[in-house]
Amino acid sequence: MIYVDADACPVKAEVEAVATRHGTSVAMVSNGGLRPSANPLVEMVYVDQGADEADKWIADRCGAGDVVVTGDIPLAARAVEAGAAVLKPDGSELSARNVSEALAARDLMTDLRAADPFRQGGGRAFSRADRSRFRDALERALRRG
Repeated sequence: MIYVDADACPVKAEVEAVATRHGTSVAMVSNGGLRPSANPLVEMVYVDQGADEADKWIADRCGAGDVVVTGDIPLAARAVEAGAAVLKPDGSELSARNVSEALAARDLMTDLRAADPFRQGGGRAFSRADRSRFRDALERALRRG
């Protein structure tokens, strides 16, 4: 099963295409506002409004053999702990080896933003290369099982 933290996920179409090739079920989890997919492998799961409701739903269900697609580092940490493979939308993988470092970096950036409210920033633009890296990473994760 592939679980997608779908509200702000830029690779939903890529997930659906790769999952279809592999015959793998997908749960697109969101607070609403996403159009249902006609693909019988894709289930749209709408959770209650509220902070982290989609994350909680995914974390409560994922486990070994599953793939979780998220950019949310706390959800990634919970999914890794449950035994799932975790991919960020840019194709990078979070695992037991690196998820603690990702959490620490996230916390540091939160502290820096809080200390300097005028701090501007944001990530770089999401690119075609990111999409390609993601597709390749998802293919590898599904082949590993």
